[in-house]
Amino acid sequence: MQVTTKLESLGDVLEAAAARDLAKPRRQPPRLVIALLALAVIVPAAAFAGARLVSNAEVAKSLPAGTLSLGGTEPTCTIVKDGVEYHCVLAKAPKPEVSDWKGTVEPTVDATKHVNGGCRSLNSGGTEWECYIGQAAVDQQIIGSGFLGSAALAPGVG
Repeated sequence: MQVTTKLESLGDVLEAAAARDLAKPRRQPPRLVIALLALAVIVPAAAFAGARLVSNAEVAKSLPAGTLSLGGTEPTCTIVKDGVEYHCVLAKAPKPEVSDWKGTVEPTVDATKHVNGGCRSLNSGGTEWECYIGQAAVDQQIIGSGFLGSAALAPGVG
């Protein structure tokens, strides 16, 4: 009986200690708070920086870098939505490999030779394109998500 009484007393003491511990307000560890604050600053800053890294000229270069048929077409692009969407006009028509370019989609390739987005032709002559960078190109069903970021050592053919 004496062992049972001691165990019951020990159980009561543990139960009371647990209740007191649970009743105390919890503070977040300082490292976790600092990490959350850093994330709150870094993530938007990185997104903003990523959007600013894509200029009109970079998008213009990425169009023929993605498709051989568009080589020598001298695209110029203007921002529709900074870092996401660009409207591009070609000074010269693309090679006549496609009889009607309207609706044709082509990948874009950045200076590091990676697929960074894609464009859709807006007219039959293939001289006007709407281009999308990153996930926006996937959302527009121009390229597949598995293709985004893949290496492209030379412009695509066909």
